[in-house]
Amino acid sequence: MDAALIPPFPVPLVVPTVPGWALPRGSVAQPAEAAFLAGAALNSLDSLVRANPPWAGAWRQRLALICAVTAMSVVGRAEDEAALRDAWHLRQPGDDPGPAGNILAACKRLAGRSPGVDLETLRSVAGLLGLRWSDELATLPDQVEALARAGPPAPFAAAAIAREVQALRPDAELLGWWLADQLLALRLRWAMPAPLLMGQARSAVFRRTGRGGRLRSGDDGFDAAVCLAVAQGATRALRCADEIAPRAARLQAILPRLRAKGAGEAIALLLDDDAVPGTLTTPNLSRWGARRLFERLEAFGAVRELTGRASFKLYGL
Repeated sequence: MDAALIPPFPVPLVVPTVPGWALPRGSVAQPAEAAFLAGAALNSLDSLVRANPPWAGAWRQRLALICAVTAMSVVGRAEDEAALRDAWHLRQPGDDPGPAGNILAACKRLAGRSPGVDLETLRSVAGLLGLRWSDELATLPDQVEALARAGPPAPFAAAAIAREVQALRPDAELLGWWLADQLLALRLRWAMPAPLLMGQARSAVFRRTGRGGRLRSGDDGFDAAVCLAVAQGATRALRCADEIAPRAARLQAILPRLRAKGAGEAIALLLDDDAVPGTLTTPNLSRWGARRLFERLEAFGAVRELTGRASFKLYGL
């Protein structure tokens, strides 16, 4: 087996958890309490991010998928995780994945590159999110840089950029959350962002108390709501990691038993992405060999088949 392609596995990682006393329960009126909860959750998440387990790529891409599902509701679409996976993985090479697949592509880009935003990246992401480009958006990279360099604490910096984007372009809510996660990563000095906030865009924390409706970026309480969204997003991210880690540990345990030529390439992809097609082919792995490999990994509980279909299967940790 081409084991050189597989990152070294450390002692199996115990995924941190957010203490029960720090879990958000409904809306919180006081910004100080909301900020406290966000800080406690980010502290737990920071431990995992800095540990950087070999399956961190798959974990981040799973978070990107979760965020993309919420983004569908923001733009009035109905695609779920299964539909988004199909839009992405079942297209032919070079095909446009369509509006839903493009939004997933924007989330995957957030999860797959070091934090920071230049004008070219911003223009590209805006296009993936279906936004018409305009001159006011061109000011945002400088604002992100300023907030990252000398801005308020991470959750409030995230709220500040989300508020600025919505003030400039009310139709650009998704871009605001995309940039908010960039700022979280920059302020926390993470090597890679963890997609959190877009997945909370329709959370109950943004409901207005008493008056009904949803908080807008200019409303009192928006910063506190973003802090709660950060806390909820971090908690959800850790639960996602806790689901992936045991399968990764089982994968580690069976590595010595794998003899298939090209198995290392498939395993490296499983560790780095949310899903891998069962029809994977590489220079060293045939479609038949990939099918046998994935079936064996599934039998060992190291991967799961994600579609429930008899054909066009997708596998992931």
